[in-house]
Amino acid sequence: MLAYDMIAKAAHTLKGVTHVTPLLESELLNKRIGFRLLVKAECLQRTGSFKIRGAYVKIASLTEEERAAGVVAFSSGNHAQGVAAAASELGVASTIVMPDDAPAVKLRNTAEYGAKVITYDRVTGDRAKIARDVAEETGAVLVPPYDDYVLMSGQGTIGLEIANQLGQRNTVADALVCPAGGGGLIAGIATAMRELAPQTRVYSAEPENFDDTRRSLIAGERIGNEPGHNSICDSIVTQIPGEKTFPINKKLLTEGFSVSEADIICAMQALTSDLKIVTEPGGAAAVAAVLRDRERWKRKTVVAVVSGGNVDLDTLGNLLKPRA
Repeated sequence: MLAYDMIAKAAHTLKGVTHVTPLLESELLNKRIGFRLLVKAECLQRTGSFKIRGAYVKIASLTEEERAAGVVAFSSGNHAQGVAAAASELGVASTIVMPDDAPAVKLRNTAEYGAKVITYDRVTGDRAKIARDVAEETGAVLVPPYDDYVLMSGQGTIGLEIANQLGQRNTVADALVCPAGGGGLIAGIATAMRELAPQTRVYSAEPENFDDTRRSLIAGERIGNEPGHNSICDSIVTQIPGEKTFPINKKLLTEGFSVSEADIICAMQALTSDLKIVTEPGGAAAVAAVLRDRERWKRKTVVAVVSGGNVDLDTLGNLLKPRA
């Protein structure tokens, strides 16, 4: 299982490797919404998302023999870049399986970080099988996107940083909202917060039609998403919560939120105009949930995690274009 001491150990491993990302706020935005919003800007992390944290800790934990065989991963882009960058820094060869319709910036950056990129059709292909085949053929170690305790410990260092940053401000957060895909990021953060700031309630945020964590929390068991839907939130679109992540989140999360694409676009606009940061759609899901239900948070302090900022400029321009 995931434990706080694993997260503390991961923080030591990541010292000098990853950034302590800022906890940002806007006085004017707070005044408009009626509560204090603190944004953990993981979009400013190396590789543009939180993923390098878990990837580096996981690869660093491998034996010399395992590192010599290389690593393989499958991802729509953020995990891909995190694994590629971490592997390169540790001198390990990497192969990444990515959908051919992934944002061009994610495909390009993954290759530039030194990975061999294999693309597949998102509709007809099976990325996990392709990655397993590579692992069987080459002996490479599979680095999963979320369902791994060591990987989750790296993501949990974000929670450790948030707790420390709140302490430095003599501030107690009433709530923390975090995007959820497979659940590894929020599981790690919730584990750290339970240890360091148990009074803070933790909530997940997901796009409509991909709110498997929210519905699973209600049901008390893992429930998958119905096929046939699309989302602009490519970074957090998963079929079902992880086998290892969900028991943690079932225990530690208070509730899950579902947000529309319109909510997410509004959040991206606010983050750009008020905090001057660029976010990808999935990365803005938590801020979208908080801003949509602002009456719920009146006179409270809320932390929202922005998990990533890897978005094509053309896509960003279209999403932020004023609507008639």
